[in-house]
Amino acid sequence: MADLTCHPAHPPAQVRSVEFRIIGFDANWLRARWKIMGSGKLVVPSFAGKGRADGLWQTTCFELFLQQPGSPAYTELNLSPSERWNVYDFSARREGMTERPMPREPECTMRLGTDMAIFDAAIPAMGLPAAPWLCGATAVIEEEGGVKSYWALCHGGEAPDFHDPTCFVEEVAAPSAA
Repeated sequence: MADLTCHPAHPPAQVRSVEFRIIGFDANWLRARWKIMGSGKLVVPSFAGKGRADGLWQTTCFELFLQQPGSPAYTELNLSPSERWNVYDFSARREGMTERPMPREPECTMRLGTDMAIFDAAIPAMGLPAAPWLCGATAVIEEEGGVKSYWALCHGGEAPDFHDPTCFVEEVAAPSAA
């Protein structure tokens, strides 16, 4: 489990913490979980059904950045509580963006309580680059009134930039056998 840090230039209204963990990784699925405490004013995108979409980061969204050690290339996964998603490959920091083919769609579930929300994602492992990776786990959290906070394992600059490779700090080993 890792605590994400809110970027100081964009504080939340009520959210107190965002935690991230990989809860499973085998030859079939990468399973990840984000837990938000203080979620009483969380804006959750309406159900839109499965499918690719761009611009998911404009409201509450959960992201993973996967980079093989020693490579400038990386993969970005955008996952929304609306069940929309997208996966992009980059050749270097914010360069050479292309949509990454996926063998099937990720499965996403959002559970809301009065003060806690949990977002779970199951991503088809066959659609991901070969592990091991350096991982950047992030979240864009929108609360009522248009308040947006940007959460990551670490932040590298004065403005939030989830593509900053210095933020890809979580080491993820190759998957276990299915």
